Amino acid sequence: MAKLYFYYSAMNAGKTTTLLQSAYNYRERSMRPLILAPRTDDRPGDGTTVSRIGLEAPSRTFGPEEDLLQLCRTERDREGLDCVLVDEAQFLSSLQVRQLAAVVDELRTPVLCYGLRTDFRGALFSGSAQLLAWADELCEIKTICHCGSKATMVLRTDADRRVIREGEQIEVGGNERYTSVCRRHFLEAMPDGSGPDRD
Repeated sequence: MAKLYFYYSAMNAGKTTTLLQSAYNYRERSMRPLILAPRTDDRPGDGTTVSRIGLEAPSRTFGPEEDLLQLCRTERDREGLDCVLVDEAQFLSSLQVRQLAAVVDELRTPVLCYGLRTDFRGALFSGSAQLLAWADELCEIKTICHCGSKATMVLRTDADRRVIREGEQIEVGGNERYTSVCRRHFLEAMPDGSGPDRD
């Protein structure tokens, strides 16, 4: 039975590597996976999903207003469709998550979403919040803090590695901008309580 999966983690846990391995497994069995990537993250260049360890595969980029159910219907009718894999799923809109749920329910096609759970302030991304509510299966991909504990949070830093506590929720970057840490080290880096929803 097809399901909607949400694989979530802090940064640098290997989400994209895991996605690309899943796509390879489908192809190895002569099945057709479709990799979707939001246009918000344009680092690899249009039409390619790349992991930090150098794996890559062709992908279909989409914008924030695009209907993903219709996109998947078109792909299925044109070339067949056995699985949908979504990279950087935190950038999905709430409506797009519901469209992906419809891909599962109406097209009977599994959808595997990979993304961050929270932003640099400790707040949920809208796509992640909707996936946490609507996914059939939630799977954590683990990584570690510099202290050896499980990293669940992300810090944004400037060029001098100073922690940034304010700014837009979405700012695309890699190791030069973000560090994965445990909750204790996240709270130590936010001593003024500048995270979300503080009274």
